[in-house]
Amino acid sequence: MRAIAIENPGPDYRLVMAEMPKPRPGAGEVLIRVAAAGLNHADLLQAQGRYPPPPGAPDILGMEVSGVIESLGPGVRDWKAGDAVCALLMGGGYSEYVNAPLEGLLPVPAGVSVQDAAALPEAHFTVWTNLIDTARLQPGETVLIHGGSSGIGTAAIQLLAVRGHQVFTTAGSADKCAAVKKLGAARAIDYRSEDFVAVVKAATGGKGVDVILDMVGGDYVQRNMSAAAVWGRIVNIGFQKGFETQVNFTPLLVKRLTLAGTTLRGRTPAQKAAIRDALAKEVWPLIEQGRIRPILDSRFALAEAQQAHDRMRESGHIGKILLVP
Repeated sequence: MRAIAIENPGPDYRLVMAEMPKPRPGAGEVLIRVAAAGLNHADLLQAQGRYPPPPGAPDILGMEVSGVIESLGPGVRDWKAGDAVCALLMGGGYSEYVNAPLEGLLPVPAGVSVQDAAALPEAHFTVWTNLIDTARLQPGETVLIHGGSSGIGTAAIQLLAVRGHQVFTTAGSADKCAAVKKLGAARAIDYRSEDFVAVVKAATGGKGVDVILDMVGGDYVQRNMSAAAVWGRIVNIGFQKGFETQVNFTPLLVKRLTLAGTTLRGRTPAQKAAIRDALAKEVWPLIEQGRIRPILDSRFALAEAQQAHDRMRESGHIGKILLVP
């Protein structure tokens, strides 16, 4: 099969097409003929040698795909060949075929094309487990989503708006701010010209927001504490501005804040299955009703994986970038 290999892993990595053995599904897996693979920032980090795959994961990039089941591994009974699915993976998505564990497997929602469904798994697994499970988001609470125009941001804004939350979000241009407001954000903050702390405090009467989802890190760690309400919860899922910063933790104590950090890729199968089941019950019906939809920025052929990474690195995208074999 054709798949993308990483040459010269590191800052100057190259993504090239290669011939690799077609995988065979193991116990509790299905083999998917890939219709599309979603890009994630973790793919860029892995290619740079900064985010090695977990033990047992394929070396091929790609943590989410959509497609059609080609064959079943031993013990798989609730799926059949020909089913249209999307899947969260530990790796291997930049290819024509990939094995997917049942714990990350979901049907393509009605009303969504098989190809577009590749934009769903990673974003919605991430949003649900961090906002609902980790941050313990309660009805009526306010939320600040950093990176609102990202795949995760566009998924989070839609879900929160549908569930009745007031959503604040940051984005890096007027066009991005306009786009995320259309998705349901109450206030989009252009972080290049506005101070998100001041905006949030003014809009909440000085209280601040109850929950913050952050993938930026760096100096945002301190600023998030300033923007958070008493008993606020801040969840970091990335540190694009750096893992190191100087922090005054006084607000953490005074406001009785919770500061959490999580990753998804290394979760146990049981933990991923629990998130999958929650999505099937709570989120997939909203997608099928048209109240949440995948937001797509661009599509690249599989052979154009390098250009797709360049698009993500430049941070001009709104929504998900897909690779299409």
